[in-house]
Amino acid sequence: MHSIYQYQEFISEYLNSQYETKEPRNLYEPIHYILGLGGKRMRPVLTLMSAEVFDADYKKALPAALAVEVFHNFSLVHDDIMDDAPL
Repeated sequence: MHSIYQYQEFISEYLNSQYETKEPRNLYEPIHYILGLGGKRMRPVLTLMSAEVFDADYKKALPAALAVEVFHNFSLVHDDIMDDAPL
């Protein structure tokens, strides 16, 4: 089992490896910005830890961990849109 900090690093590295320049930029750049803000990333960390608890390699769980993080960030942005938040 790795430390929380190590899992956060694994997730950040995997996220950076998945970036692609896509069009239209005005759609994709805000997504990159939101995901790049970082944070604790506890949900994906727990995903990787759960994989290792069940004797799976954490690397195989990286896509699932990233999916959890993307969905979480989507829900935060969606909530701000629905609340008509100024920022």
